[in-house]
Amino acid sequence: MAEPFEHETIDDLDALLDALPPEIVTAIRALENREGLIEVVMDLGRRPEARYPEGEATLLEREVNEADIAYVVDHIGSFGDDNRAGIERTLHRISAIRNRNGKIVGLTCRIGRAVYGTIEIIADFVETGKSLLIMGRPGIGKTTMLREAARVLADDLDKRVVVVDTSNEIAGDGDIPHPAIGKARRMQVRTPSLQHEVMIEAVENHMPQVIVIDEIGTELEAQAARTIAERGVQLIGTAHGNTLDNLMLNPTLSDLIGGIQSVTLGDEEARRRRSQKSVLERKAPPTFDVVIEIQDRERVLVHGDVADTVDAMLRGDPLAPELRWRDEEGVHRSQARPRPSPREQLAADRFSGLIGSGAGWRTEPGWRGDAGYRGGFSGPERGAGTRPGFRPGASGSWRPARGGPAGAAAGAAAGPAAGPAAGPSGDGSPGASARLDAPFVAGDIADRGPVERGTAPAPEPRARDARELSRQREWRESASRAIDALKADEGTGPVNVADLEADDEALMDRALASAADENGEGLRVASSETLPTLRVLPQGISRKRLEQAIRELQLPVIVAREVDEADVVMTIRSEYKQKTPLVREAEERNLPIYVLKSNTIPQMQSSLTSIFALEVDPREAALRETEEAIGVVMQRSEPVELSPQNAYVRRLQHQMAERANLVSRSRGREPYRRVRLYPDPAKSPWH
Repeated sequence: MAEPFEHETIDDLDALLDALPPEIVTAIRALENREGLIEVVMDLGRRPEARYPEGEATLLEREVNEADIAYVVDHIGSFGDDNRAGIERTLHRISAIRNRNGKIVGLTCRIGRAVYGTIEIIADFVETGKSLLIMGRPGIGKTTMLREAARVLADDLDKRVVVVDTSNEIAGDGDIPHPAIGKARRMQVRTPSLQHEVMIEAVENHMPQVIVIDEIGTELEAQAARTIAERGVQLIGTAHGNTLDNLMLNPTLSDLIGGIQSVTLGDEEARRRRSQKSVLERKAPPTFDVVIEIQDRERVLVHGDVADTVDAMLRGDPLAPELRWRDEEGVHRSQARPRPSPREQLAADRFSGLIGSGAGWRTEPGWRGDAGYRGGFSGPERGAGTRPGFRPGASGSWRPARGGPAGAAAGAAAGPAAGPAAGPSGDGSPGASARLDAPFVAGDIADRGPVERGTAPAPEPRARDARELSRQREWRESASRAIDALKADEGTGPVNVADLEADDEALMDRALASAADENGEGLRVASSETLPTLRVLPQGISRKRLEQAIRELQLPVIVAREVDEADVVMTIRSEYKQKTPLVREAEERNLPIYVLKSNTIPQMQSSLTSIFALEVDPREAALRETEEAIGVVMQRSEPVELSPQNAYVRRLQHQMAERANLVSRSRGREPYRRVRLYPDPAKSPWH
């Protein structure tokens, strides 16, 4: 069971009331919420006020006069150079406002409280020995947390703790420190300008394990803090500022987090980093290992590694600090998910071989999970690795099954029968129509779940590419038809590539028409689910080449123009490393980002086939195509032309042909260069 949500508080409020005028004391005792009182303000010629975290209360209807201020000054200690005074053996602080002549015309009487248990929310960092810097707005509890940390380290962990108490606010006024700091020793500072000297003196003379310092505010004090940290002493302190960003922008105190300097990179280094020549970098290791931002009394934001946090902020990367809060159930922690950083580079297995050596192409079929898509697919789709009525082609696209469109029609006809298992919207209902356009949701970067193909309008080809595309399609179809014919008759009849002139595109159109439902909403699979359309936003890559890759693979992909329209983003490594605004916006929206090696059609096709799980590996598909083509050539002594491949795959194809005692020649120009196989006696006219 969680501990009760309470702190033991000692405020010695009566000692402060004894120093105030009787009329004001009577008014304070009449207040309902004295436990929440922060300070009492007395300004000459104005009515006295009691201040709370959420507001103020007027104590008297009359104005404060000089006698009231003199009464308080006579009952407290003397004011120092910082215009602060205290009450002996208490934690209260009285600050003075003076006129030009040095006469006191205003007083701020802050109530000091020793609150035990406040560091429970950061106890793990206090006990590890790391240096801690506590930040927050005035009056939020920085000094209270500092005081409790000194007591815990001295009493509970038996460490040698020295408190450098410049204004006697940590351990109270007088020669005897307040019991709130436990066994920790207190060193007073004669004048605030000498605080840095007392800090160094504490390290040199008293051999502390921990030094506690309040309000580091000058460059000399920041340098003294660095000296202490470099000597291996744990340092716990507070600094002026609300957040870590404020500290980085403060030239006086930025040394506490390592300092910031402008660096001019050489041409080669700037190209390697893909950045400008002038960049900001951290100058030195940070003085403090951990920065704690106090948001309110029971809620803090923790930067557990200041060095990494500052480096990320200088690169412009999003941060993931740890949020902690305390309530009746205890301390809670919430760690935000870190975003990828260009300095961490791109792990090879993150993109499955797209940007370097790694695990290669994904081999597991099936869905990645309901969280991958907003459409919420379930049930039989998880195991859907193939499509009824279609077969995977050697180039990575889907082709009609052998036997014509009947197979596809049968697959579509079987869809409604499986409707109950697939869900209520699997029968062409409006829910299915909505699912057709359901966008993707990022699970993680480059998460590749297989997505089945729907019906989407393909962009029109460019005129200058039309002839080359037609030739490439003919080459691919020629080899595919020859292999299909060989398998269909199992080698019992003659096969001639030149005689196989059936229009493969017409077969595909008939298969698509037979597989479409009566409303024309899209293809059906065995689970009777209407499949979504993928919207890809190209960044730094050719839109025309992407459209050509989509057209060749015949995928339900639409090229988006805005981030808010996209389901995924496709870019190249240089764009991703530079963290362009579009890439950052995509990361903020948690869109999957696919990174290509180069701006080429094969790379785009590889990425698309990986997303849609059309092939396990293009190289394996090309080698299988070569094996089947070798069988055709050896059986019928007819030449067969293979699909265009890269130089490495073509070399493997030539080696396979040589082992089979066949003649092989490469023809065409990149990226459409392909291998043609001939029987042994034949000689090719191309060289």
